[in-house]
Amino acid sequence: MHKIEHPQIQETLYHEKLSNGLEVYILPKPEFSKTYATFTTKYGSIDNTFQVPGQDKINVPDGIAHFLEHKMFEQETGEDVFQEFARQGASANAFTSFTRTAYLFSCTDHVEQNLSTLLNFVQSPYFTDQNVEKEKGIIGQEIRMYDDNPDWRSYFGLIEAMYQKHPVKIDIAGTVESISKITKETLYTCYETFYHPNNMLLFLVGPVEPDAMINLIKENQARKSFKQQPEIKRFFEEEPDKVAEKKKEVQLSVGISKCLFGFKEGKAAIGHTGESLLKQELTTSIVLEALVGPSSELYQSLYDDGLVDDNFGYDYTLEKGYGFSMMGGDTPDPNRLLERIQSEIPPLVERGISEEAFERIRKKKVGSSLRFLNSPEWIANQFTSYRFNDTDLFRIIPLLESLTLEEVNQRMKEHLNWDRFAVSLVRPLQEQN
Repeated sequence: MHKIEHPQIQETLYHEKLSNGLEVYILPKPEFSKTYATFTTKYGSIDNTFQVPGQDKINVPDGIAHFLEHKMFEQETGEDVFQEFARQGASANAFTSFTRTAYLFSCTDHVEQNLSTLLNFVQSPYFTDQNVEKEKGIIGQEIRMYDDNPDWRSYFGLIEAMYQKHPVKIDIAGTVESISKITKETLYTCYETFYHPNNMLLFLVGPVEPDAMINLIKENQARKSFKQQPEIKRFFEEEPDKVAEKKKEVQLSVGISKCLFGFKEGKAAIGHTGESLLKQELTTSIVLEALVGPSSELYQSLYDDGLVDDNFGYDYTLEKGYGFSMMGGDTPDPNRLLERIQSEIPPLVERGISEEAFERIRKKKVGSSLRFLNSPEWIANQFTSYRFNDTDLFRIIPLLESLTLEEVNQRMKEHLNWDRFAVSLVRPLQEQN
């Protein structure tokens, strides 16, 4: 087991790649009372067209990664996995994102039993024609529920406005029509392709003893056999730089309008991995904080004028094949808010971020990162996300400290391209456009 020291933040990480390809990372936190584990596959909603060398290229229905996540909790014995975790004092869950599917638990006791349960149920798929058909009704209800969720509609509305061809524009759960095409055979194909240990990562954080944990994991995996899995090829259509549409608008039963807006990354700004991806993420985050963060002049002005409230915020997403910023929140007057944004941001970009603001924001980001290192959930999920992009969560603080004002101002000019600007509005039903 490889020991990785991070003296600056006083953390020691343990890593081993097992003979079956599974990457295992253990972060002992003796001062914690809770242990948190994630078992994650590099497989998300965007992975709809793929090929294993020597086999045919496959296209599967939208929403199948999320569907598969649901079905993994069903066991051949009829045992309810959630009840098993509960009996062992653990809380379990799972989620599917654009790029990964994670299964997780947290507990304060019986760590070994819960870890074995996690490994065993994720590596024991059980699909039948009957249980697949039953799940279609359950997930169909979930899809319809999200269709009426204003926050979800505004979020996905912006992504749909930005992207013309990339599957990131497709709802993670798919549609009622797309999931109707899912069969147990397709589920097994996706499982066997993406749930191989060499496409997965196990992360454990908490008051654990690394040697004992790695021995338990090795013994568990040694009892199972896996065919050798070649590298998976994933296929995506080339995405144009231009947004699909400038504005996407829906009306729902809401009391106040929701307005999200942001900038799509062009081809020149995607495809990064490793430190260049992490550096782009950090510089862009500083840019957004300087422009519309709670201490910025623009935010204060919009707040004083009643155009935004304290739920206004921003986010930045960057993966190997796509990236976008997202800003906004509730507003009584989305048209006026957008006018202010589009008129007041360009002069700020032209002027650039001041040295004083840059240093203040950078220190704030370092402080936030240190604070987040007290959260086992944040550590496990962020570490896995960065590791799948060939970079390291624990490089955030050193990279923040190495950034220059020139790099941040250059990044601001690159990202804030109004040709790649899009808007998503959710207005009250009675409101006319």
